[in-house]
Amino acid sequence: MKKLKLDTVDSTNEYLMREAGNLPAPILVAARCQTAGHGQRGNSWESAPGENLTFSILFRPEEMQPPLQFYISEAVALAVVDFLAVHGIEAKVKWPNDIYVGDRKICGILIRHSLAGEYISFSVIGVGINVNQTEFVSDAPNPVSIAMVTGERYDVDNLYDLVADCIERRLESIGDDDRRSAIHREFMSRLWRGDGAYYPFTDTATGEHFSAAVDCVSTSGPITLRLADGSFRTYSFKEVSFDI
Repeated sequence: MKKLKLDTVDSTNEYLMREAGNLPAPILVAARCQTAGHGQRGNSWESAPGENLTFSILFRPEEMQPPLQFYISEAVALAVVDFLAVHGIEAKVKWPNDIYVGDRKICGILIRHSLAGEYISFSVIGVGINVNQTEFVSDAPNPVSIAMVTGERYDVDNLYDLVADCIERRLESIGDDDRRSAIHREFMSRLWRGDGAYYPFTDTATGEHFSAAVDCVSTSGPITLRLADGSFRTYSFKEVSFDI
């Protein structure tokens, strides 16, 4: 995978959305500092300059239709889990694609797709992994970094090759139905709070707080929760939140 490193940019995701037509794929674009880095739900992503991995990848899937796009999310999330495992960290995927260590967030992923006809023309995969940062000043409730888990500091520039390799290998595994099915099974096995126990949730439309167990995640992305009375509820992105 080719790599392009920038000193400062508004957002690596925005940069690739603007420049996708001028760049080869796959390519990883990294930035020491993002002045307007994005997180899920329109949040900003807090990252001290030079302390963390902040990058985006331009990916062009082969003849992938939009209903299959969640496989890209699953593959990237599992790739980050692979990357953290190299550093002795056991991580889980918090639906839809945050990466958690215990009950603390170590990585955020934001993916945007561009369509051409009936297929995905390209995807821009934004990733922020907390590496050396140990103090967080935003109102994010539960951040953690690799350094906070291991007690060591890292040369961030030397980590890009490894994380790029992990992501490229996983993305190569979504090219046919059998391998996509295997990715989904592994995603389910790595799901945070996917152990069948009951946990607190909030319905974001109504504000209702309720307890439920994760029943399954569809290959198209929505999550199905099982309530104590045996009923089920299915939610798409942003329609339900886990209570920490």
